[in-house]
Amino acid sequence: MVKSLSILLIDDDSIERLKFKRVCDEIRFSCSIKEAVNGKQALDFLVDAKNRFNIIVLDLHMPIMNGLELLEKIKSNLKLKDIPVVIMSNSEDDEELRRCYNLGISGFFTKPGQYSKYSKKVKPLLKYWKQSKLINN
Repeated sequence: MVKSLSILLIDDDSIERLKFKRVCDEIRFSCSIKEAVNGKQALDFLVDAKNRFNIIVLDLHMPIMNGLELLEKIKSNLKLKDIPVVIMSNSEDDEELRRCYNLGISGFFTKPGQYSKYSKKVKPLLKYWKQSKLINN
């Protein structure tokens, strides 16, 4: 089991990033979180050899480079394509979701506004990836 996950959290909404970190703190989840506010910034982090991420948590609707554009770049890059990507978005567009799954995402959930509901979705996500053998090899 990994002692600490390295997470790239990509969301242009500072409140959403804060909620995610709050859930991690609440459950005393050992992780390092690097934050990006758009796909371009995230891609810069991803291609920097100093950074290694176990999982990417990605919003779809962001300025500069949206989540779908970033996902396409990640999944077409031999060095990045195996990093699990979980989409965390307010999108309810079935076609957009289908494109994400076709590109190879590892999961998807909608972001509820209410913190208690948000927390109930994020906790199992973190626990699952913490013990996943896929990211521990």
